[in-house]
Amino acid sequence: MIVMALVKRILLQNIRDKRTLALMMFAPLVILSLVNFMFTSDDTVKLKVGVYSTSDSFNDELKANDIDVIKYNDKEDLKKKITSDSLKAFINQEDDKLYITYENSTPSDSTKVKAKVQGALTKIQVNDLRKMTQKMSKNAGSSKANLSIENNYVYGDENLSFFDTLSPILIGFFVFFFVFLISGISLLKERTSKTLEKLLSTSIKRREIVLGYLLGYGIFAVVQTIVIVLFSIYVLKIRMAGSISLMLLTNIIIAFVALSLGILLSTFANSEFQMMQFIPIVVVPQIFFTGLIPIDTMADWLQKLAHIMPLYYGAQALQGIMVKAYGFADIQFYLGVLLLFALVFYVLNVLGLKRYRKI
Repeated sequence: MIVMALVKRILLQNIRDKRTLALMMFAPLVILSLVNFMFTSDDTVKLKVGVYSTSDSFNDELKANDIDVIKYNDKEDLKKKITSDSLKAFINQEDDKLYITYENSTPSDSTKVKAKVQGALTKIQVNDLRKMTQKMSKNAGSSKANLSIENNYVYGDENLSFFDTLSPILIGFFVFFFVFLISGISLLKERTSKTLEKLLSTSIKRREIVLGYLLGYGIFAVVQTIVIVLFSIYVLKIRMAGSISLMLLTNIIIAFVALSLGILLSTFANSEFQMMQFIPIVVVPQIFFTGLIPIDTMADWLQKLAHIMPLYYGAQALQGIMVKAYGFADIQFYLGVLLLFALVFYVLNVLGLKRYRKI
């Protein structure tokens, strides 16, 4: 009897809590739908490869292997060609040697290009052997399969792994996630313990309250960020091609975005449990748009959705620093957008406090 009464109380309590009930039913459907759209996109993205002085038969074989071949009139300034035209590789031929320069920020794409180049050379070899057999002539033509290959890389080297490109994303995500969670729950406790209510009864302005909370919790967020970054680099030995100070700056900005967002959402939660329920709606979708799943393979509307996610810009900046050795000038746009997110969340926090005090 007591057990049934307890069951009845729990059921009624959750049914009356419309927000909890909606999140329990709605959040999994949103996440599942998002994942489904990402992995069932009909868009087939071809790898773009630049070529110079290569044979027509070789180029045709690359095209047959779903390579988007772009011909160039020279081979000067390869890095600029590759980065500005979003090429995965640039191939030029000199005598009996192929020189292949890979962009290599995504090692899996470099591996695909290598396989397709080798497949093209093998196909040419088979065709040449067939012609030689039919003509029964020793001088039927030189086989392009005898070409030697020299590989070069714009970013990293042949040892660059998938985890090396994934680690910047993970570092940024962990900084964002833990700062978001801790700041949101901490401010929620301020409300439930009536500390915020007492503070609002004073003459202090709402914007000053928000700024005070941001700076106060921000100190702990900065310390946490420094610990995560230094541990990743010096203990886990994660590859770092760029500046550590720039990486710290980027992660600190990510932390302040998470801090301001966590404080904002805590105003809509009445308990720690409700704060946790925001994670699948607000935090989890962002990890999908950081490059963990190649964004250029998604549907157009999903690619547009990625650009309203703060972690998208954070991941772009961190990958640029850690993998491509970007400087401040290369990532200033991403940092600017992150600061804009932080400013917008700050303003929304100030407006959100109106529900507790109008002035």
